[in-house]
Amino acid sequence: QVHVVESGGGLVQAGGSLRLSCAASGSIFRIDDMGWYRQAPGKRRESVARISTAGSTTYADSLKGRFTISRDSAKNTVYLQMNSLKPEDTAVYYCSVDGWSGIMYKTYWGQGIQVTVSS
Repeated sequence: QVHVVESGGGLVQAGGSLRLSCAASGSIFRIDDMGWYRQAPGKRRESVARISTAGSTTYADSLKGRFTISRDSAKNTVYLQMNSLKPEDTAVYYCSVDGWSGIMYKTYWGQGIQVTVSS
């Protein structure tokens, strides 16, 4: 069984910062891309950022310059540093892990973590 657990969310004022963490554990033998997605109330889930095993990153155009994704492959952990937060960044943030469990290759998802930015 594979576990993906996010942490670091919460309530922050506009202009503030938060750092999300996501750790994968359990029966996962190889991890490829890791990423962050978010879903605001009434909206579809959207990609925030992704990072490859080589450290190549992609970001949603609207978030470039404010959000930074990084990973510690030795710890099977991915981070999302969010700066200059805006009320429109309020959403549930989900971590994704592309990996091989020994039985199947799939995308594993965390349960999501709430980020609320107050104006």
